[in-house]
Amino acid sequence: MAKILDADYPDDRFYDMGNQLWYAVEADGVVRAGFTPWAAALMGDVLVFTPKRTGQAVEKDRWIAMVEGGKWVGAARAGFDGTVVGHNERLVDHPELLTQDAFGDGWMMRLRPARDDWRDGLVTGDAIATAFDAWLLTGAYKDRTG
Repeated sequence: MAKILDADYPDDRFYDMGNQLWYAVEADGVVRAGFTPWAAALMGDVLVFTPKRTGQAVEKDRWIAMVEGGKWVGAARAGFDGTVVGHNERLVDHPELLTQDAFGDGWMMRLRPARDDWRDGLVTGDAIATAFDAWLLTGAYKDRTG
């Protein structure tokens, strides 16, 4: 398990560093998605979670959910093409879960990848900490708006 800024990042997830999302493969091949703890902390108090509707197509780097926080308003952007299978209903009424338990109850979406190569470009295992550090040094997060 990688330790990044006081948060444990599970090795069984796939991470999209540019969008600061994690993906966990479920038994049926659907992929559960959520923000990393680092991204969640930058949002401040999350006030509103608005997911894309079930059945809608998603495109890589396009929005899958809109999030309004005390410090940030913007989009969760997909790391791959696919289809929305569902979302975390609890986040609609309790968006604060996103920051309270990013890897657990704060998950956002369930997606069905469009292709088998959906993992390409994502990071997992021992590479997580190094990839995060390299991404952080670019300062790209400073330019990210909704």
